[in-house]
Amino acid sequence: MAQIDIAVGTVYGAAMLVAETLADELERKGHHCSLHEEARLADIDPGRFLLLVSATTGQGDIPPNLQPFASELADKAPWLKGLRYALIAMGDSSYDHFCGAGRRLDGLLQELGATRVIPPLELDATVHDEPEQVALTWLRKWDIQP
Repeated sequence: MAQIDIAVGTVYGAAMLVAETLADELERKGHHCSLHEEARLADIDPGRFLLLVSATTGQGDIPPNLQPFASELADKAPWLKGLRYALIAMGDSSYDHFCGAGRRLDGLLQELGATRVIPPLELDATVHDEPEQVALTWLRKWDIQP
């Protein structure tokens, strides 16, 4: 089964709840997950699958606990050809920069040669009272191959 790194950008805990729920489901299916609340570039192995779950703060900003990872990606610009990933962006559509953090991370990963395997899931706090349930439905629509 697949080896999966789950990098989480969270402020109030909703993104962590989504990430933990997905990790439980993936492990139930036989995958091995490593959850990174303070992800760094060194934690991400291009031979593994990357699942990013990120809230959005301020003006579309990446949460403080995921900012060092994003900065390393931007500053070091490693070529990530071969890295396969999926992304969940969380936000509030009543703000101008809805899901801005996830969209920025997605663009950065694509610029660096990573391959997104499924369109990102954007979760709107004004619509989804239980974002982890919406994320589970999204996850069940595709299969991670080792």
